[in-house]
Amino acid sequence: MLAVVVGLTSGYGAVGLHWLAKGANYLFLEVIRGALAGLGRYDVVLLPAAGGLLVGPLVYFVAREARGHGVPEIMLAVRHQGGRIRSRVGVVKGVAAALCVGSGGSAGLHGPAVQIGSGLGSVLAQGLRLPPERTRLLVACGAAGGIAATFNAPIGGVLFALEVILRNFTTRSFGFVVIASVSAVVVRHMYLGDAPAFRVPPYSLVSVWEFPLYLVLGALASLVARAFIWVLYRIGDVFEAWRVREYLKPAAGGLLVGVLGVWFPQVFGVGYDFTGRALLGEVGVSLMVVLLVFKLLGTSLTLGSGGSGGIFAPSLFLGAMLGGAFGQVVNAAWPEVTAAGGAYALVGMAALFAGAAHAPMTAIIILFEMTGDYRIIGPLMVASVVSSLLSEFLSRDSIYTLKLARRGVDVLGAEPDLLDTIPVSEAMTEEFQAVRGDLAVVELMERFAAADAPSLPVVDREDALIGIVSRSDAEEAVLRGQGESVVSEIMTPSPVMCAVEESLTLALQRLSVRDVAALPVLDPSRNDRLVGMLRRRDIIAAYQRAREQRPEFAARVDRLRETLTGARVFETIVARDSLASNQEVRSLSLPQDALLIGVRRGNRTLIPHGDTVLQPGDRVIAIAEREQTAELRRIFTRRASDE
Repeated sequence: MLAVVVGLTSGYGAVGLHWLAKGANYLFLEVIRGALAGLGRYDVVLLPAAGGLLVGPLVYFVAREARGHGVPEIMLAVRHQGGRIRSRVGVVKGVAAALCVGSGGSAGLHGPAVQIGSGLGSVLAQGLRLPPERTRLLVACGAAGGIAATFNAPIGGVLFALEVILRNFTTRSFGFVVIASVSAVVVRHMYLGDAPAFRVPPYSLVSVWEFPLYLVLGALASLVARAFIWVLYRIGDVFEAWRVREYLKPAAGGLLVGVLGVWFPQVFGVGYDFTGRALLGEVGVSLMVVLLVFKLLGTSLTLGSGGSGGIFAPSLFLGAMLGGAFGQVVNAAWPEVTAAGGAYALVGMAALFAGAAHAPMTAIIILFEMTGDYRIIGPLMVASVVSSLLSEFLSRDSIYTLKLARRGVDVLGAEPDLLDTIPVSEAMTEEFQAVRGDLAVVELMERFAAADAPSLPVVDREDALIGIVSRSDAEEAVLRGQGESVVSEIMTPSPVMCAVEESLTLALQRLSVRDVAALPVLDPSRNDRLVGMLRRRDIIAAYQRAREQRPEFAARVDRLRETLTGARVFETIVARDSLASNQEVRSLSLPQDALLIGVRRGNRTLIPHGDTVLQPGDRVIAIAEREQTAELRRIFTRRASDE
């Protein structure tokens, strides 16, 4: 029933997004453009910029997750946040994407529809307090519903949710996602009809000699897909480094897109009309080659500057231009054994998206459902698989996962660990003391003596985080005779930090890589205000609580980890007469590849050091190779008199 509810609501979300974009398009192209009629053909320059002026502040101040194409944020939520997505994200994404695309921004509406549907699924799951596994599943149901209702592609929606979002093809997941996808398509048919997105002639394979040509097209599509990804993120880096207010950058990107649109208005918006013309073979080779370059650049400017939209429709446009141009060339050279250029445009659409997203099954099925033509499915499959495989060979990350990989988040590894399901907000301490940058170091030492903390956050007069200072920093300053200096002179500026909704896995990685004792915790919904501190002991305590509350999940994670890597989490109680009882950790002959990570003593969780003395009844937590667990059990539970 929940899958049905999520499917229906995501269907309504996709239909609402469609109407909202239509309204925005009318506002900009009819009302605002009419007011700019005195500018002549150059009036279009200002339209995407005006859209960017509205989108930038909306995204920056309300929900920054709505920036860009959105799917990576869903993947992050599924992988590292237990499926938790803030309720405002879907609404902001819908409005921002409609304004961006409706004003002429070069992007699509399918990524936003996915984010809206996923947000609805997450909000429902959080409202019912469902466990993380069920929450992730409803997020995937919402993603499937968004794709299905937007493309009129129920099977494609299912495959997108399983292949891209969940990365899980279990029968149980498949069943629920199918229910949601079909429910969303029912809503679409009620309001938008059931006609396929594109009308194409009855293309088919003319000769078996075409297969080598489709292989070449698949290879070319993978190269263009990698170029698309490279340009998109490089332009994003340029805007990221540009020292101007973040909420003004989408307007600048829109202005550049408007300049492109003066000569090539086909770069504006989703571009389905012109894509349809390419499928019918009505566009010349030279124009398609030029539009391939300019659409790639326009989409990169729109999304790289902080605009809001999806990459699915631009990928289809680029694929149609590439395939159409390639098809017309080979058809002119070998007209007896090749189909018309439109057939290659159709195959190119699927191949380019497969290369960009590393999702060949989704690309194949969605293109089949969007056109309703099965006769060219063979070339479609061959080109899509070749493009995806070659793209993966060139780079492990897709257009979706690269955004996360650049932030140090891996969503391509094994199944989530227990720490992946625990947000920072559940482990951090809200009882912390912050110091000002103008505080004297001698006074800082007094604060450390009273605070019993390894480090303290440093804030300015507006309580915004500006750095972090450790006890050792203060002690070294005193020893150097700098006791009268101020905190801002010895602190670490721009410290490593984490957000309240991030997982403890990410936080632990940052603690380990930078070798710091604690991380400041910021809340994006409150303009990145400092709301807590996260220490190693907090992570261990949260892990222990989670194991006690969800023993069946923890046991499954242990079995999975043992199967995949040979390592596992080992826990046991220190026996009164064991080798470890009343001994310092440094005196224990632990196996070389075993790591003692925590000691639970009563209601306290200790971080073990070399001089930590283990007491009878302590619960020790270690990570070790499977073969070494017997040795650990001997140390902590076997009687010393037996040795």
